Amino acid sequence: MIYFIPTPIGNLDDISHRSLKLLCECHTLFCEDTRVTKKLLSLLSKKFNLTFSIENFISLHSHNEKHVLDNISISTFDKTVAYLSDAGMPGISDPGSYFVQFAQKNRLSYEVLPGANAALLAYVSSGFSNPKFTFFGFLPHKGSKRDEGLESIRDSCIPIVLYESPHRIEKLSNELSSLMPNRKVIFIKEATKKFQKQFISTCMNINEQLKGINLKGEWVVVIDGKSAHKGSSITKEDIIKLKLPPKQKAKLLAKITGDSTKEWYSKLLYK
Repeated sequence: MIYFIPTPIGNLDDISHRSLKLLCECHTLFCEDTRVTKKLLSLLSKKFNLTFSIENFISLHSHNEKHVLDNISISTFDKTVAYLSDAGMPGISDPGSYFVQFAQKNRLSYEVLPGANAALLAYVSSGFSNPKFTFFGFLPHKGSKRDEGLESIRDSCIPIVLYESPHRIEKLSNELSSLMPNRKVIFIKEATKKFQKQFISTCMNINEQLKGINLKGEWVVVIDGKSAHKGSSITKEDIIKLKLPPKQKAKLLAKITGDSTKEWYSKLLYK
C-alpha cells in the first residue's frame, strides 16, 4: 500500500495522528528531499515520543521521479510505502502526481491522506464568497508567459490563488498594484508558523504596506475576481435575448458571470 502523506507547512502540531501512525509502520519512504524529511522525522520523533523504523529512504523529486519509478522493483510496494514532499500536500505545486499515475498504471493500492495545504488555508482566510477559485501555483518567473498569467488574473471573474517566493513577492505586489490597484487581495506570509503575517486590503494598499518590512518566508496570495458583471449596463437576460449564435452568447455569459463557456453553451442548447 502506498500512502501520500501531507506534511506540516510550518507548525508541527498540524501533522495528523493517522499520518504519524502510518509513518511508524512505513518500510520505504519516498521523499522530495531526504535531508529535509529526515530532519522532519527527527523533530516529530522528539515532539511525539515516537520511534520510526524506516529501512529505505528514496529521493523522488521533479527531476528524477520518472527514472526512479520506471526502474524500481514492484516488490518494493509489497510492504507499507509512503511519499512525503518537503511541506504540504504532495502533487500541489510539489512532486507526487507522476507517482499517483505510476500506482494507477501498475494497479497498486494507494491512498491520499488529508492534511495541510496553504492554498485552501489562504482562500478560507480571504473571506471571498465565490464558491469557485482557480489555483495558479507559481507564476512563470519572467517574460511573456508571466505577463500572460498576470493578464489572466486581471481578467478573471473568479478569485485566483498564487504561491510566491520571498525573492519575487515584492515584484508580484508591484505588478498587481499596477494592473489592478483597487482589487481586493490577501497576502499571507509563513502560513501556520510562529511569525505568520496576514495583509488584507487592495493591491495598491498592500503594495505600500510591504515596503520596508522583512519579506523573508514563503507567501500565498489570493486575488479576488473582477466584478465586471456588477453595475454593468448589460445583464445575463440581455445577452440571452440577443440574436447571436449559442457559442457567442456562451462566451459573453461566461465573461460576465465567471462560469465556464461550456456550461453556458449546454444551458443555451437545452433552454
